[in-house]
Amino acid sequence: MGQNNVDDDAPVIYGLEFQARALASQVAESDNVRFMVGTQSIKFSHNQVHIIEVNEENGALSTEVYQHAEGEVWSLTASPADANVIATCYNTLNEDTCCMRTALWKIPFKNTSATGTGDQLAPALELLCNFDTEQYGKEVKVTDFHPTDGKRAVTVVDNQFVVWDIAESSSKMVSVGMLEGKGQPRFTTGKWNPHHNCTQFVTANDSHIRSWDLRAGLQQVWTIEGAHSQLIRDLDFNPNKQYYLATCGDDGCSKFWDVRNATEPVISHSDHSHWVWSIRYNHFHDQLVLTSSSDSRVILTSVASISSEPFGHLPDEEEAENAHREKLEDGVLATYDEHEDSVYRVEWSAADPWTFASLSYDGRLVISKVPRSVKYKILL
Repeated sequence: MGQNNVDDDAPVIYGLEFQARALASQVAESDNVRFMVGTQSIKFSHNQVHIIEVNEENGALSTEVYQHAEGEVWSLTASPADANVIATCYNTLNEDTCCMRTALWKIPFKNTSATGTGDQLAPALELLCNFDTEQYGKEVKVTDFHPTDGKRAVTVVDNQFVVWDIAESSSKMVSVGMLEGKGQPRFTTGKWNPHHNCTQFVTANDSHIRSWDLRAGLQQVWTIEGAHSQLIRDLDFNPNKQYYLATCGDDGCSKFWDVRNATEPVISHSDHSHWVWSIRYNHFHDQLVLTSSSDSRVILTSVASISSEPFGHLPDEEEAENAHREKLEDGVLATYDEHEDSVYRVEWSAADPWTFASLSYDGRLVISKVPRSVKYKILL
């Protein structure tokens, strides 16, 4: 496992039958380590969503498989309020033409007699509602849930983002934001900002980042022009420091910004040798950041100097007397090289702060641990 110590927990590998690039943590599940993967089979009716649970005592995996017969899954997000609800963006056939769609699904109650991976055994996901995006464009990128409200979501499509209110079996458009400019600019991704009472949605287009106020007017709050020298692939927010944002892209860089003064990144790393597809802050210890890349590697990095815990996890009353304590240094903490193909997505567990999953295009899901030496430096 790259730079990890020999006494660290070994990774657990789960292989899928089909190619895949969509991965999510089951964020509404706080007791068990569960990840969800959507497949990309060219035979649209063969696609599936896999739910993989890790037994934290022995590392054993248990899996459930559900049919996603509508098409190949390009992105998958989990409801923050209901562990059995997900949204997918998928490529499907419409009158012999491929088109992108997005929908809300419910994972049916587990049927113990239908646990196989074959199509004839796997139960189908239950369709809750389709998001009607056709009038807004063709390139559906992601449907992102409100950070705490499972009844609200935003879909990024072409040069627009659509805000939805979700009912039991339908979705209603609330507002639409539009990016205007020369050359038909298009968004590559977008994410709800968990801070500022969740009133902002942040998008990436080309090499630029824009924050939009979701209240009246959908005005741009702030922008970072030319954040990267090439296309931005992903972004994420520090969960504990409201003005800090991480981005990554095709220039092989991961960058960290204080959006109050974003003329230059606070920290910039170029640890990967190819495109960086995914970047994720640890939900509990925001000095830990994961990146994954087309160079087939996952890298765990420390950004302790700009974290909410520069001296590790300490009660407030201990801060002053421990200020002299050695802090976790910035830089690469571990490199994980179990993948042999492009690693399109990496996600932290919502239940265990030391566990994460990475997914490569060949259908290999690797569930890994933060090195114990890093864990102890943060906790002790």
